[in-house]
Amino acid sequence: MHGNVMDSMVEAIEQSRTIMICMSEQYRRSNYCRAEAQYAFQKQLHMVPILLQKHYKPDGWLAFLIGSLLYVDFTKHEYSKALDMLMKELKMADKRNKTLTKLVPPKLNPENLLNGSSRSTQSSSQLIILPENIQDWTETHVQKWLSENNLPQMARILSSMDGLSLIFFSEYMANSEPEQVLSLLEKDSLRCINESVSLIE
Repeated sequence: MHGNVMDSMVEAIEQSRTIMICMSEQYRRSNYCRAEAQYAFQKQLHMVPILLQKHYKPDGWLAFLIGSLLYVDFTKHEYSKALDMLMKELKMADKRNKTLTKLVPPKLNPENLLNGSSRSTQSSSQLIILPENIQDWTETHVQKWLSENNLPQMARILSSMDGLSLIFFSEYMANSEPEQVLSLLEKDSLRCINESVSLIE
């Protein structure tokens, strides 16, 4: 790394598709590591947590960030076995990234847009199938789930959330006071849709 440390970290994140979170007490205490991990989360990169410190249990912001992600425990398994597990996880992440890259939106027929666009939209939404793993949900999947659960106001506020963001938000709600959560949602409603919405559905 050269020049400004933060600039180098940002550049590294923006050129990556998957990052490894090397979990330890020292990592958790590092402000640089925290900023880097949170920026990677914000960029929706795939995260592969690795436990490097024996008897260490992720806490604080680190536990909040990794949520329910499975991690490779180098302190529990032999090095060769743990390394093999890590390589498999990285290959799966690479395969997933390549699959997402290949996904291209279907071409729209101008004639269909003019004749029966509402019917076409209705058919498309009915064809959306929610993946079993929430981490694989896109923004469209989240919107579908909120709509099906009769949460229209939340759908407006959380319009930019995908599955990973939803997990992070769920962890935030579980670890925060109700007043904090309501305050955050009210601020987000003003920021995202420029109006204060009722959170009572």
